[in-house]
Amino acid sequence: MKNKCAVTFLWTGLAAMILLLSLSSPLPAATTTLTYSIFFPASHGQAKAGEAWAREVEKRANGRIKINVFAGGSLTPADQCYDGTLKGISDLGMSVFAYTRGRFPLMEVLDLPMGYPNGRVATRVANAYFKKYTPKELAGVKVLYLHAHGPGLLHTKKPVTSLAQLKGLKIRSTGLSAKVTEALGAVPVAMPQGQTYESLQKGVVEGTFAPIETLKGWKQAEVVKSTTDCSQVGYTTAMFVVMNLKKWNALPADVRKIMEEVSAEWVDVHGKAWDDLDKEGRDYTLSLGNQILSLTPEESARWKQAVRPIIDGYIKNVSAKGLPAQSAVQDVEKLIRTYEKRYQ
Repeated sequence: MKNKCAVTFLWTGLAAMILLLSLSSPLPAATTTLTYSIFFPASHGQAKAGEAWAREVEKRANGRIKINVFAGGSLTPADQCYDGTLKGISDLGMSVFAYTRGRFPLMEVLDLPMGYPNGRVATRVANAYFKKYTPKELAGVKVLYLHAHGPGLLHTKKPVTSLAQLKGLKIRSTGLSAKVTEALGAVPVAMPQGQTYESLQKGVVEGTFAPIETLKGWKQAEVVKSTTDCSQVGYTTAMFVVMNLKKWNALPADVRKIMEEVSAEWVDVHGKAWDDLDKEGRDYTLSLGNQILSLTPEESARWKQAVRPIIDGYIKNVSAKGLPAQSAVQDVEKLIRTYEKRYQ
């Protein structure tokens, strides 16, 4: 009987200890699952950079965050990605400001033909500019970071090194690049990248304005013979990585800090990825026997003068909305010069 009581007492004591330990030990943190819509196809270097960002956030959060990436616009199409994030269709989104042109007037300054030398400079400029202005047009979301491609260049079936040679040529271009094409005296023809190869091949267009990475990524080097390095008037396309504000505010403070720290590091990850893709495009077109031509200083000055009305038009139109367009342009020009010294 004594032994039975002793055993009972022992088990009761052990149970009490286990209960006390369980109450004193913190419960494992719950995992928050997020959805991330990326418009790039999964095979694209920028989609891979976005995927790597997600995995790094998960790693540093020790399992408290799980991010499911939906590439190729499979969750929200490219032109609906921002609204999809704003409304909570996705928790995170990566796409292009210019797909909803007119909605982000202060951010559109980044896309102007200001003479971007490479993707890292363009990406650094975009983030520094946003940090200074924090436009109200983006107040509905949490902006994690921005990135932007290297300069849009001219790729043609015949060599072009002057405005005279460019005049009247049919050039595939859309949005802002169509304005650049027209300002330079050529004829803009709008079409998506997916149709450009066949259009060049059949002579529907005689050239295209695009980052040089498209020569490999879209195989367009097979149907052009020459690239004009007109980076002096190089435009870019600014892209966002944003988060639904309600979902952001619901995260613990330490998790938000982790996401901001990783985002700050990924600015250069994306900038370098753009430059790596441009190098691959450059190497690929040269391997096919194509040429890359530079403008003379005199001709470069003519091209810059020709596109200046685009910049002046932006200043006039956006200033009329009561926004500081003039200072925005000046600041972007200064930022390009600053980062150009670091990343050339």
